[in-house]
Amino acid sequence: MGAKYVALVMLAAFALSAHAQEVTLAVPEGVMPPEIPADNPLTAAKVELGKKLYFDPRLSKDDTVSCATCHDPRTGFTEHKTVSDGVGGAKGVRNAPTVLNAAFFSQQFWDGRSPTLEVQSVQPLINPVEMAMPDHAAVEKKLAGLPEYAPLFQKAFGDSKVTITRVGQAFASFERTLITLDAPIDRFLAGDTKAISESAARGWELFNGKARCATCHAHASVFPLFTDDKYHNVGVAAKALDFESLARKVEGKPEDLPHLSHEPGVNQLGRFLVTKQRQDMGAFKTSHLRNIALTAPYMHDGSEATLVDVIAFYDKGGNPNPWLDGGMRPLGLTEQEKADLVDLLETFTSTDLSRFDDLSKLMPKK
Repeated sequence: MGAKYVALVMLAAFALSAHAQEVTLAVPEGVMPPEIPADNPLTAAKVELGKKLYFDPRLSKDDTVSCATCHDPRTGFTEHKTVSDGVGGAKGVRNAPTVLNAAFFSQQFWDGRSPTLEVQSVQPLINPVEMAMPDHAAVEKKLAGLPEYAPLFQKAFGDSKVTITRVGQAFASFERTLITLDAPIDRFLAGDTKAISESAARGWELFNGKARCATCHAHASVFPLFTDDKYHNVGVAAKALDFESLARKVEGKPEDLPHLSHEPGVNQLGRFLVTKQRQDMGAFKTSHLRNIALTAPYMHDGSEATLVDVIAFYDKGGNPNPWLDGGMRPLGLTEQEKADLVDLLETFTSTDLSRFDDLSKLMPKK
């Protein structure tokens, strides 16, 4: 990455316009900035409100769970658990993905059921195994009863009225500032051959060749997250599941997507729950690889504990099933090649993460 970008992120995660206090996201030259909805312009006041909401456990039913509980800045904005614990110790069925760089994605959640951060961010509030509020009206009422929020809503929106739409807009505004695109792999791709080790450089050759990683994780300078932002069945969800019978259950029992996505067994249908298309059975979003070494465990169900395990999973060609992606096949990697790939993936860790240290201080005390 260029020195211009490094200087920007060292100074701040965003810059302010002197006129409208609008926030301009700092991205490297040549990168397509995240799309910001016309009805939710990015302002400093909304970012500050969203930050407070993100770390506030009072948005949960029993005041114990915040967004940051499962997306902790101290652990790469995720959580080192297979699945997260919600209110009362309830457990979800999908691994918490990192919030870092989520602003770039065209859909949110592992199955892509939410089209924007605004829509996605308010769903965990009313999920019974996450923050467990009874409905969005209850969220509005609870926030309206907390006096410190009135001036923050006033500053962000022009009046102090609390609505779930505004809550989602504030969450999304804060999350859009969590961009980090400065890692050794970037300097290597920019021409600095010494930016990564010889082992990692061999891993890059494998990544684009024998290991077939680039099939779904190719690098694109305008969208440098190392993902195709699409959905694939790689066999993770195929463990002792009868996809057909589960699909018939869904088709004969229409329910809202948030419920289905957390129902054991049914949730493994993945993208099919959104599209109802057979080719999407067991398909989940391709994870981006930024900071991947910090966000274990892996896969949508947290079933692979380490990067070594992930590479072994792909080396065997995933788990066979009728809807397995056509790109999945055994790779025949040697132990050295597997090690080289792990070394490569560790170079995807950003070197500017210390700028989020102040956010770590906002974590609620347990």
